[in-house]
Amino acid sequence: MRFLSIRPLFLALAILSMVHTALPQSPMFNQRDDKYRLLGLKRAKESYDLAKKEFERQAMLRDKQLISELELDRSRAQLADAEVNYQQSLLAVLFESQYVTVQRAIKYQARDGMKHVRLTLANASGGTEEFQKLVNMEDKLFRSLQPDVVGYVYAGLLNNDNTIISKPYEAKIERLRHGEPQEIDFLLLQDLDAVTVNLAYGNGTTRSMKIFLQKDAKENKVLVQSDQFSQEAELGKTATFDLRLEQFSLTSRPFSLEVVNLPGQITRWFRDPANEARLTQIRFNENTNTRHASLVVSLPDRPTDELKMDASISFYVLVIPSDGNNKNISQASLTEGDIEKLAVGYVKLELVPRGKGRLLVRAQQLYSAIKADGKVEMSLELVNEGTEKLDNIEVKIDPPMNWTKKIDPAIIPALAVGEERRVTFECSPPAGTSVGRYEIRIRTSALSATQPVNAEDKTVTVEIQADANVFGTLVIVVLILGLVGGIVMFGIRLSKR
Repeated sequence: MRFLSIRPLFLALAILSMVHTALPQSPMFNQRDDKYRLLGLKRAKESYDLAKKEFERQAMLRDKQLISELELDRSRAQLADAEVNYQQSLLAVLFESQYVTVQRAIKYQARDGMKHVRLTLANASGGTEEFQKLVNMEDKLFRSLQPDVVGYVYAGLLNNDNTIISKPYEAKIERLRHGEPQEIDFLLLQDLDAVTVNLAYGNGTTRSMKIFLQKDAKENKVLVQSDQFSQEAELGKTATFDLRLEQFSLTSRPFSLEVVNLPGQITRWFRDPANEARLTQIRFNENTNTRHASLVVSLPDRPTDELKMDASISFYVLVIPSDGNNKNISQASLTEGDIEKLAVGYVKLELVPRGKGRLLVRAQQLYSAIKADGKVEMSLELVNEGTEKLDNIEVKIDPPMNWTKKIDPAIIPALAVGEERRVTFECSPPAGTSVGRYEIRIRTSALSATQPVNAEDKTVTVEIQADANVFGTLVIVVLILGLVGGIVMFGIRLSKR
């Protein structure tokens, strides 16, 4: 009986010994697991699977009352430890393999004229084939971690000075799934052809890449902009409009520059601002998507029925593919709707012809000889030879010091185009003025459309002559005649000898 009671005890000890031997041991730490994380994940996955099987076996033994609750708790703790190691390794591999890339960055111009960039981001971290074979895709833990999703992706555009030039300053994508690219639209606050894309995602991964912006091939045209789109120009003068041409086309063919709706009396031509060469066509190459040109317009000297003073003239500059289909377009009169239908690049410009008065001063003579007690009397003709009325014409005279002056009239209220007015003036020297030459300066000024107009200054030379002495002159004449007579008589006598 005693032997029979001891036998179950030995049997239980043997079972416990077998259970202890079969319990999974924690995997040995390998320092290379941090470097080769995929292999570390493989090691952690095998340990987790083994610990899970052992826990299930221990639970079955516990149900049969073959092991104690303490042994089952120890197995549960080992399973939890193995699961944590597996999760850590899995997270390390997932975060390490996360990669967000820029698929496209297309620059385009909106209808309001503002430049935009359509930035397309893609999740390129779907996991390698070996990683997917290693981890069962149906694994609950694996699916809960969503290895094909990169969360909280932030993107922004910077210039060469690392200054944000996009609006919004930073865009956010909460979930970027593998195989499902997402598009972000940025407004460009600075017009550039190359920008730096700044990315931040996942557990703090950051990337920056400088990219050359693609053009929207759907546009298939050249966009035109001008900062000096509205100008005033005087008749007889020229005006220059700056043009910035940006290609939104994949073609390498040349483009023609045309002007429509500008009156024929106005001469126009295009030129290269770099070398002043005249242009009729432009071409872009693979290294240059932006060109600069200037439109020069020259106004006639006089207004016409089509070219009226102070009346705004709206016209368009068109950039047309040189395919020969629009040869006579510059002679046509087109509305903005007609130009929109052509699907070409264009810019609307405005020119306001202005006139300006031109004051001409005429004088019959600029020299006068007077006695010391005399006075200078002269007249001037003031003529408006410009294309605009002159107002407040003023004549100023600067005589020598202490001379008196009188001007009639000193101020003329207005002078129409082509009108003439006479102005007279007098200047008298003070008593005791020395004999000699003196100068009187005449200055004339006016206003034309609130702009100052000055005529060419005139200088009058005045010579003050001494009074004649009749008695002294007579004595001198008599002496000269006597001297001449004496010489003649002396010569006659000398010849007789």
